Amino acid sequence: MTIKSYPKSELAMLYFPDSTPHVALNRLNAWIRRCPPLTDALAACYQSRHAKFFSAQAVRYIVEYLGEP
Repeated sequence: MTIKSYPKSELAMLYFPDSTPHVALNRLNAWIRRCPPLTDALAACYQSRHAKFFSAQAVRYIVEYLGEP
């Protein structure tokens, strides 16, 4: 997987390819909320919950804590 900036729905679809983009994003957000260290890491890199994209650093943290899609 390439670590780069991703639109949130695109990254979510990598983790949940059989879902619609909306459902995939909801499921990815649920995984993130259930992992407090990941939530803290995303907050530390100034990743807003309301942003439309995950920064490259945020993607790095997501892959580190949740594994590759």
